[in-house]
Amino acid sequence: MANATATDAATNVDAPAKVYFTNLRTHGRESQLDKLKRLIKRAGIEQIDFENKFVAIKIHFGELGNLSFLRPNYARAVVDVVKELGGKPFLTDCNTLYVGSRKNALEHIDCAYQNGFTPYATGCHIIIADGLKGTDETLVPVKNGEYVQEAKIGHALMDADIVISLTHFKGHEQAGFGGCMKNLGMGGGSRAGKMEQHAAGRPSVDEDKCIGCHACERICAHGAVSFPTTRERTLKSGKVVETPVAYIDHDRCLGCGRCIGACNQDAVKPGYDAAVDVLNYKIAEYTQAIVQDRPQFHISLAMDVSPNCDCHPENDTPIVPDMGMFASFDPVAIDQACIDMALQMPAMPNTELTEMRDKLEAAGGVPERCQHDHFNMTHPDTNWRSMIEHGEKIGLGTSKYELIEVK
Repeated sequence: MANATATDAATNVDAPAKVYFTNLRTHGRESQLDKLKRLIKRAGIEQIDFENKFVAIKIHFGELGNLSFLRPNYARAVVDVVKELGGKPFLTDCNTLYVGSRKNALEHIDCAYQNGFTPYATGCHIIIADGLKGTDETLVPVKNGEYVQEAKIGHALMDADIVISLTHFKGHEQAGFGGCMKNLGMGGGSRAGKMEQHAAGRPSVDEDKCIGCHACERICAHGAVSFPTTRERTLKSGKVVETPVAYIDHDRCLGCGRCIGACNQDAVKPGYDAAVDVLNYKIAEYTQAIVQDRPQFHISLAMDVSPNCDCHPENDTPIVPDMGMFASFDPVAIDQACIDMALQMPAMPNTELTEMRDKLEAAGGVPERCQHDHFNMTHPDTNWRSMIEHGEKIGLGTSKYELIEVK
């Protein structure tokens, strides 16, 4: 296993993958950072030949205003281990499709620095993988790809010799959950690659729910949202007002779904049910493109498990308690392990998770698929299982795993 690759992980999909786990308790003088280093070494990261190799550490730097992203201290711990093993690490991510703090390399790096990811804090430099404007990409044929023939991956990410994912495990408003595959697959796509993954469906507006706040218009980078009509709306005071109603032009919309996350009235919905599954299929195939035929290693930190992506310029309270740190050579298995542990956790009170349960019960009852599933409950329109199942189908990894606790 000197150079563990996606192909290696898929050679015997019937055998369970090994996923290593440690909780966040500390004793004596050992910090969480010390535990993280010990965890990834126990998981076998030293089996990879790092000597004089460029090592891409794929991470999410967090949108400005969001506070649930991983602290840069954790990145420093991984960087230190890579350097100790002779590697040349850099932190990387690709530019975003939506309007925000990270849509070009200059703003992206500035955002990362403001969130603490300076070279002095992390011990290495940042390279925005798809370049200044998000157009620096490599076309990568996808092994066993069904929805993507050539993935559009940030060039610097593909130029690296070794890829490590360092993921903040959380919920997600479209994929259902944000784990290793979401971090790599969607995060590693260039701006055009993100468009390709999101383009399966187009959202629409429920006019009866829209309050004309223009949040969807402000977040749309493509001018697809307008307010051509109005409706009468009765305020809590009893006053009747004329409210602008949003309209999404599907000829301009690219299907990125940012308007869905921006709307706090649940007025913007995916275009059709299959879209969320197709999105997850494409995320799995983009992950395959990034890790196939080269050494890979995956780390997921399940803490501050917010209901939505770290791309939001805010973060809601965690939906479940902090769990711990995971490491594996298998991107599918590590996601499955994080999900399984999260589903065993109690729901945190006064969160989006419990709020959604109350809404569903008031609307006639909780659907069976949501009753014992925190992620389906938080975002009932999503289907996180489709990403796991498709990852297995294309040979990316396996959902079968042996959980090995590192104490």
